Amino acid sequence: MSESLRRTVLVVAILNLAYFGVEFVVALRIGSVSLFADSVDFLEDTSVNLLIFLALAWRPLWRARLGMVLAAILLIPALAVVWSLWAKFAHPMPPEPLPLSLTGFGAMLVNGLCALVLARVRTRGGSLTRAAFLSARNDVLANIAIVAAGLLTVWWPSVWPDVVVGMGIAIMNLDAAREVFEAARDEHAEARS
Repeated sequence: MSESLRRTVLVVAILNLAYFGVEFVVALRIGSVSLFADSVDFLEDTSVNLLIFLALAWRPLWRARLGMVLAAILLIPALAVVWSLWAKFAHPMPPEPLPLSLTGFGAMLVNGLCALVLARVRTRGGSLTRAAFLSARNDVLANIAIVAAGLLTVWWPSVWPDVVVGMGIAIMNLDAAREVFEAARDEHAEARS
């Protein structure tokens, strides 16, 4: 695989790791389910892109196998949402709307940049770069919903906008995991034949 493709996923991994720290701290400070789920998603995206960086030098059969593993990794944010929902229902306080919206907006910018960078290479690395692109694309949609949840919480101080967005993030990750697994399974069958 080309060195420019490897460099691209490495840059995306670094951007994700940097914003994970920001979003995780804010999520804990304001008690936001959606920001917590999204911060775990940033950490998951970091690990996915680092694995892709390493795997792009591997043989097609091993890359396809890693694609299946990455599909499982995409499930981690969904599990994080379940944990944070449990905590939110134990202490049902709405998050602070302004930090929620601003942090979600910052995440949208970072993920938008990552999605644009990955869109150029999403077909060059099979299921691996497809996983990275789908994750970044879904994250932009999730971040738009986080901003909207913050704005809605200003008008309607409730935990529900944040909780609904957190659950939506989990559902998007489940769908992306399914799509990546199907692509990796097809690549695996092709590489074995």
